[in-house]
Amino acid sequence: MRPFDRSLEPLHRRLAEFNRLRLQPRLDVEDWQQHLRQELELRTVEGHVVEAERSRARAIAETAPTQPREFVTWFEQLREQAQTQSEGLFTWLSRTASRREMSWFLAQELAAEHDFPDLLALTQLKQGWRAKLEIARDYWDEMGQGNASATRARLLECLERDLLVDATHPPTWECLARSNLMFALASNRRYAFQSIGALGLLELTAAGPAASVDAGLTRLGVSAEARGFFGVRQRLAPLRSHAWNEHVILPLVAQDARSARAIAEGALMRLAADARCHRRYRAALDILAERAE
Repeated sequence: MRPFDRSLEPLHRRLAEFNRLRLQPRLDVEDWQQHLRQELELRTVEGHVVEAERSRARAIAETAPTQPREFVTWFEQLREQAQTQSEGLFTWLSRTASRREMSWFLAQELAAEHDFPDLLALTQLKQGWRAKLEIARDYWDEMGQGNASATRARLLECLERDLLVDATHPPTWECLARSNLMFALASNRRYAFQSIGALGLLELTAAGPAASVDAGLTRLGVSAEARGFFGVRQRLAPLRSHAWNEHVILPLVAQDARSARAIAEGALMRLAADARCHRRYRAALDILAERAE
């Protein structure tokens, strides 16, 4: 781990714990002023983290077109960049990874998956009616369209139980940084459009990795029921991505062309966060493979 990385790890672990607690319902209100002081401190740190990420994305984001249809075309081309930066990783998971290695990978990737519906709920606040309606459809999908057994939470629980997802290693700081970024964008209205872009990028790039992981789990003998989460993801992601681009991004950019740059920033920040995670996965999985020999 590089010295710079070592300085980031405690920061992101602290922010992750803050995010775990900040929106939980509470009954104790006697120390509310102390909680506000602590929140101000950590939200200020969070703001500096996001602004650092934005500064790295700004130059490319400024090249994004501001005409609605042209912007959607530009946005969809980010899928190719995502495929390039993850090249080899998901093929390896599909064809080669052992059960232990797959378990470690999923422990990293699933660490924040339970929060996705909450990110949708936060992002839709005060958005235009077309965007709000499409985000609501995605949220309803995550809630299993009213079927408890089909909710994201239940599907993930089934997978984690069947595969005995390795919880002995805490999430890497890169995974926590990605989760912290997504939460910061969704929970701060000044980053509402960046959150739209980051969530849109997630949907845009979900199908291929989900199919690869599903193939790897099938190879390892994991049941169809336990693999249900990835089956749903690879089936719904292309449909949801198209709908998100047409019914969330397109009308928002048509309403205010300035939102194009902010949406682009969010997508590029998510893309960079994914790249950091994938680099860490490659390094860590190589180590795991050596130990198993």
